[in-house]
Amino acid sequence: MASAPATPSSPVRVRFCPSPTGNPHVGLVRTALFNWAYARHTGGTMVFRIEDTDAARDSEESYQQLLDSMRWLGLDWDEGPEVGGPHAPYRQSQRTDLYNDVAERLVAEGYAYPCYCTTEELDERREAARAAGRPSGYDGHCRDLTAEQKAAYEAEGRSHIIRFRMPDETITFTDLVRGELTFQPENVPDYGIVRANGAPLYTLVNPVDDALMEITHVLRGEDLLSSTPRQVALYQALVKLGIAKQIPAFGHLPYVMGEGNKKLSKRDPQASLNLYRERGFLPEGLLNYLSLLGWSFSADQDVFTVPEMVAKFDIADVNANPARFDLKKAEAINADHIRMLDTAAFTEACAPWLVAPYAPWAPEDFDQAVFDTIAPYAQTRLTVLSDITANVDFLFLKEPVFDEASWTKAMKGDPLALLTTARENLQGADWSSAEALKEAVLKAGEAHGLKLGKAQAPVRVAVTGRTVGLPLFESLQILGKDASLARIDAALARLAA
Repeated sequence: MASAPATPSSPVRVRFCPSPTGNPHVGLVRTALFNWAYARHTGGTMVFRIEDTDAARDSEESYQQLLDSMRWLGLDWDEGPEVGGPHAPYRQSQRTDLYNDVAERLVAEGYAYPCYCTTEELDERREAARAAGRPSGYDGHCRDLTAEQKAAYEAEGRSHIIRFRMPDETITFTDLVRGELTFQPENVPDYGIVRANGAPLYTLVNPVDDALMEITHVLRGEDLLSSTPRQVALYQALVKLGIAKQIPAFGHLPYVMGEGNKKLSKRDPQASLNLYRERGFLPEGLLNYLSLLGWSFSADQDVFTVPEMVAKFDIADVNANPARFDLKKAEAINADHIRMLDTAAFTEACAPWLVAPYAPWAPEDFDQAVFDTIAPYAQTRLTVLSDITANVDFLFLKEPVFDEASWTKAMKGDPLALLTTARENLQGADWSSAEALKEAVLKAGEAHGLKLGKAQAPVRVAVTGRTVGLPLFESLQILGKDASLARIDAALARLAA
């Protein structure tokens, strides 16, 4: 029986090795976070490696997005692009000679062999195996070819791939999340490690890089679990060849499920990291939520800082059960993190949404001092930072943008009479006191048999354009008496028309 150790003895070295294909998705971020947190918790090393051997799918734009996303999230790395390190280069496209050398050594020592089977032959034999009720993986046809047989295939003009020779014994390893796992040899057939054109496959390059970079813990998604026994066997060969010092420990992170209890796909809209950046999630808020997808801080606390997570995170505490992505909970946690900011940090965080293309007002109409005054009220109301624009636009537009549904909802009964009375009361009110403005509107409501909630709705819509927003009377104060009364006059004129 071949086996792998549960935990290596050397200092922790983890890696995050995404492919630069498309926008980063939240499942990828969760994997990066758990690796990073484990490295930081243990005082270990975080290696950032780029798997860019698929020229047809990889792009420089995606590569730059990956780096930018990691920087935005605050997930730094100790070795990798832009940082360097003792195992450079950290892009697989620049390491081909290393893979070729390892492949040659594996063949020379009998751990791998050339396979001349054509696609049609493989398909035919698989179908026959299925019909006979046997496992349909590769049947070892080219495992023990003689030199004469190889020469005959070469003479036919056949090309060949390189296959790794799996040991004819069970593979057992202790998964850090799932416990001991055993795979029978008939379920893990010999597999390709080099294409017919000589290009190394993921099945070779990933373990070789882990070996050469002395990775001690491979923490990755559950979808890669089926490839682990193959990698354990390859690691054993690499150790015997002196290429690897040890076999890393494996921990397979639970699936992240989306709508309909299906695995969250990178094609799902809610999977895109860019979506959360554009909506104004704080990195701390998003990381807090993603850490809960398979891990728990404590039974009674869901909101915590990144340093608090690092202090408590252990891969042994990750749950093997699938985790469901809940957008509402993600938003709620982000809202909590917004409220945890000090006022200056909140104001700075809002800045991107106060200018074009998000802001509907002219740049010269924005007043930073006015925004700084309203900011503390806005901070208690936001779910994501992009909400700030609609919450404060009434302060910087020459007239409010009316939400017609809000207008219809608020202007019921006799809004003309109510607004007329409210305007008269506000005209004579003390505008240095939000409480005095509230009292003015309250009395207008009482004069027309309405409670404050019903009375203030027409005033709010007249001044801000919406039924929902920041505290009304503080908003009136900050907008100012003249501008507020002018907007009420405009609403009265619209009602009278």
